[in-house]
Amino acid sequence: MDMKAYLSENRQRMLDELFDLLRIPSVSADPAYAGDVQKCAEAVANLLTEAGAINVEVMATPGHPIVFGEYKVDESAPTVLVYGHYDVQPADPIELWDNPAFEPIIKTTPIHPEGAIFARGACDDKGQMFMHVKALEAMVASGDVPCNIKFIIEGEEEVGSDNLDDFLEEHKEKLAADVVLVSDTGIIANDTPSICVGLRGLAYVEVQITGPNRDLHSGLYGGAAPNPINILCEMIASLKDEDQRITVDGFYDDVLELSTDEREAMARAPFSEEAYKKSIGIGGTEGEPQYSSPECMSIRPTLDLNGIWGGYTGEGAKTVIPSIATAKISMRLVPHQDFEKITEQFMSHFEKIAPPSVSVKITPMHGAAPAVTPTDSPAYKAASKAMQDTYGKEPIPVRSGGSIPIVASFERILGLKTVLFGFGLDSDAIHSPNEHYGVFNYFKGIETIPLFYKYYAEA
Repeated sequence: MDMKAYLSENRQRMLDELFDLLRIPSVSADPAYAGDVQKCAEAVANLLTEAGAINVEVMATPGHPIVFGEYKVDESAPTVLVYGHYDVQPADPIELWDNPAFEPIIKTTPIHPEGAIFARGACDDKGQMFMHVKALEAMVASGDVPCNIKFIIEGEEEVGSDNLDDFLEEHKEKLAADVVLVSDTGIIANDTPSICVGLRGLAYVEVQITGPNRDLHSGLYGGAAPNPINILCEMIASLKDEDQRITVDGFYDDVLELSTDEREAMARAPFSEEAYKKSIGIGGTEGEPQYSSPECMSIRPTLDLNGIWGGYTGEGAKTVIPSIATAKISMRLVPHQDFEKITEQFMSHFEKIAPPSVSVKITPMHGAAPAVTPTDSPAYKAASKAMQDTYGKEPIPVRSGGSIPIVASFERILGLKTVLFGFGLDSDAIHSPNEHYGVFNYFKGIETIPLFYKYYAEA
């Protein structure tokens, strides 16, 4: 059966099934949603089975379960391990959503004239993960599945994939494959396909500053008692200099500097500074002055404050000097930076710059290694050729500023390289209110993925 005809005939059902998944609030970070995470895993397993997969299991871990399934063609055929995740970020702040986060709706936008699916997880990663399930369904229906396919779809990606490494170690034989295929990234634009060939790593910590043994009256004690919020803000402000360089001792020691040729190749990807600023409503960009904005967002390390709180934040006024102030800080890392080493360097530096009037507690949360994928492998070439067929243009290899911890894990534990075969857009507001995923992108992925298998099997 012709792929486009199959997608046309089954278009509404494929949207309805995705909508059912999006209605499940599978928020892995909040224990209150544990039942919904389990429900979502079971729903994914059922959909995999309906698509034609066999040996489908909802496999327990010390945290949330991992869904496994496979489709066997022939021992002589290559095997592709498809990874995705069914867990999602919290919807907060819910008041900023135009529609309820777990009640999906299709609306047109200037970027998505065919409509976009608005819901938490629409792009990251339920919509993109589900493309692979529907691609399998379409291939099975046509009687043409050229590769063996294995699926692992986890429920803890948004909280650091803490149990995935152990799962990979315990099931090496079960997960044996030739390459990993992941759709959790994006393309430059709907008329400019691209394939991600690099990811930044991540070091994430929570810092807590404690001053007096209780909240104090700011009139009676102000001026002498240390204020943890003031001190925390001063410490955080000192973590970057006037050129936006991070001041943590040793932070840049292992940073891989790209060659002039590599930077020139990156610069060929289209980018409008004005359009970028307009898209997120800012008056100007930041970053190290000797690097372009795309470079600052992909090949340079970062340090960002992700949240800060302490004292009184309710209605009205309460004049207190708080006892405790807390912040969450993330550092995006580039090749050759080790997240454990960076975490240690940060902890040492942050403790050193604290004044003696307060105590410091630093809790490492999670980390991920940076990764670079080859562009000369048969798998990359198959992905590139598949996109060229469906988009009519050869995709541009690009580096992403995001982190996908499992890419390094697949290489370290299973010895497998990964092809990052995403179809989302930077404007899809993942992790933010009004997250969405283009209907065009959803079906373009389902159309393109079978061609990857075709060309990979021919390699």
